[in-house]
Amino acid sequence: MADEKKEKRIQDLIETMRKERGYLPAQWAYLAERDVDFMEAYNSLYNRGLTDGTALPAKTRELIAIAILAYRGLNDAVYDHCKRALKLGATEQELLEAIETMIIPGGAPTFATGLHALMRIEEDKKAN
Repeated sequence: MADEKKEKRIQDLIETMRKERGYLPAQWAYLAERDVDFMEAYNSLYNRGLTDGTALPAKTRELIAIAILAYRGLNDAVYDHCKRALKLGATEQELLEAIETMIIPGGAPTFATGLHALMRIEEDKKAN
């Protein structure tokens, strides 16, 4: 019985994370299956940082996250967060301008990472 309850918690968490983000890195599903308590705590922190706050809406928080992830060179994460920002109401123009902002503090590699994500989004639109 306890194993069934734990398995349900794991599956509910994985489904919730996928729905909230619009994507789910395989590493997060892996961790949820290995340590559901830790992943629930992480998910709570994630939601606290990347959903609507009292002053900053979720889309603005996503734009900030995109810049930091681009600075770190995390192409797939930048792409996933760009898609999430669009779902949260950001426009492609807002993404472009956020990416343009990256060039001064982050340099050309950061800028290129952001542009790469935006190009992937445009390719996705053409493919659909």
